[in-house]
Amino acid sequence: MYKTCIFDFYGTLCDIRTDETKDELWEKLSLFYKFYGADYSPDELKDSYFRTVSELETRFSEIQIEQVFRKLFEEKGVRADDTLTLHSGQFFRILSIEHLRLYDGAKEMLGRLRESGRKVYLLSNAQRIFTEYELKSLGIYDCFNDIFISSDHNCKKPDIEFYNKLLDKHNIDVSTAIMIGNDGVCDIQGGKAVGLHTMYIRSDISPDEPIPDADHVLLKPDMASVAEILLKEED
Repeated sequence: MYKTCIFDFYGTLCDIRTDETKDELWEKLSLFYKFYGADYSPDELKDSYFRTVSELETRFSEIQIEQVFRKLFEEKGVRADDTLTLHSGQFFRILSIEHLRLYDGAKEMLGRLRESGRKVYLLSNAQRIFTEYELKSLGIYDCFNDIFISSDHNCKKPDIEFYNKLLDKHNIDVSTAIMIGNDGVCDIQGGKAVGLHTMYIRSDISPDEPIPDADHVLLKPDMASVAEILLKEED
C-alpha cells in the first residue's frame, strides 16, 4: 500500500499553456515598468528579461524569478521593493497564461487520498510567486500536507537533493511512497534515484520522450485511474 503520495503539479494535476513571446505581453509589461520609472521599449524589455534569465539559470539549480524582475528595475536605476517585484512577476505571469485548469477529478482524487489517511505532498519545479497563487486559484492549495517548490530550495528535479529535502523533513519511508508525474526524467528517473515507486502520466505537456520505465503508466491524465492505483490496499 502506498502511504505517501508525492505529486508533480503542471501536466500532472493541471493543464497550463503559457506564451512568454507574444507582443502584447511585452507591450503591457513595458508600460507597467514605465509606471515605476523604468523606461523600456517592449523589445528591449523582452531581450533584457531572457538575457537575465539565461545568466542566472543552470541545469539543475533553480533561480528565484523575483531576482529577474528586480534586476530589470535596477538596470534602469530604479530600486524595487519586495512588493513591487512580486507584483511585476505576477503581472508577467498573468499576461503569459493562455489557460490554466485542473484535470477533471483532480481535486476529488486528492481529497480521497487525504480522507484515506495517505500523506499527500507536492514537489514541483516551479516559482513560488506563480505556483502558490495558482494552487489557491484552482482550489487545491490546502489538499497537501506540505508543498515543496523548487524556487525555495535552489535546486530542482531530478536533482536528488530536492527529493531528499522533502523525504528528510517528513521522515518518509520510500518503500511505501510513490512519485507521480508527467516527466520521464524529472519525475520518474529522479524519483527512482531516491528509491521511490513511480507513476508516469502522459499529458499534452509531457516532454517528447519514450514512455519511461515506471511502476505504473497512464497514457492520459485519468484521475479516476490515479485514485484506483493509489488507494489499492495490499492483496
